Amino acid sequence: MIPDLITYWLTGKIGVEITNASTTQLFDVRARTWARDVIERAGLPVRIFPDLHPPGTQISALVEGVRNQPGVSAGTVVTAAGSHDTASAVAAVPARGENFAYISCGTWSLVGLELDQPVLSEAGRIANFTNEAGVDGKIRYLRNVMGLWLLQDSLRTWELAGQSVDLRALIAAAAELPPLTRVIDPDRAEFLPPGDMPSRIASACTRTGQSSPRTPAETVRCILDSLAVAYRRAVRQAAELAGRQVDVIHLVGGGAQNDLLCQLTADACGVPVLAGPVEATALGNVLVQARALGAVDGDLDAMRSLVSRTQRIVRYEPRGDDGAWALAESRVYAGSS
Repeated sequence: MIPDLITYWLTGKIGVEITNASTTQLFDVRARTWARDVIERAGLPVRIFPDLHPPGTQISALVEGVRNQPGVSAGTVVTAAGSHDTASAVAAVPARGENFAYISCGTWSLVGLELDQPVLSEAGRIANFTNEAGVDGKIRYLRNVMGLWLLQDSLRTWELAGQSVDLRALIAAAAELPPLTRVIDPDRAEFLPPGDMPSRIASACTRTGQSSPRTPAETVRCILDSLAVAYRRAVRQAAELAGRQVDVIHLVGGGAQNDLLCQLTADACGVPVLAGPVEATALGNVLVQARALGAVDGDLDAMRSLVSRTQRIVRYEPRGDDGAWALAESRVYAGSS
């Protein structure tokens, strides 16, 4: 794994950090070890799979070639964080209790719950949820959902066409438009490649019997409404599959800066959204290392309390018509499991 390769270059030590190992499909999420039976059935030699270590493990001091570089402290020790970026981001979610969902939103979105035990049901597999290891033995039960890639590529398309684009102004204009006029399934494969995203969104609207967006603001509104519908579906499916009540959603990452997306997510899901921190991945990484070095104390709840006290968190209360969001969801995902 790439983080472990960098650790090897820095320390000369070979190993694999658990949160990233859990994404390989060669990891036993119950025993938190390599799945030897799967590895053997895949025809791979078990001997090439290094020892596993959890986040917070102090790996080693730096090798001499790195230690002697200008500006490097001789006493520097490499400490494993949650090397999967979402593991670190979820560690920095400023949550209280267990009845929360999280959305780590950037170019892509990871939507799910934090659990003590994996959900290994056939229904969960069909719904495309995964059980990934988290910090302090937690399970990140989540599904990948499209993120702000649709908006990013649309902005790039307009700029290449010579249009002056002010993102804040576009979002403000989109906020003034009627909700749910156009909704699409943002996870369709047609939206993955780059190139003229607005035209592909317009085609999807036409194909599904909706009017195509005529202005950039209408395209932006379609994107954000559609993401909120997709988040609603993922959060509610995760809660049902895990038997967990969701009282609040924590939205972290770059998407936390998008006021309209945060408000629409609260509206669609029918629970408050707490947005922030934006740099959750970096904060989770730092907190796990700081705790390992004795700079901060406490368990995961204590670290999250520190995030809550020191970072800007914005609360969005749900508003509007839940029935309209339910209708939009059924329209977009008609026939889907």
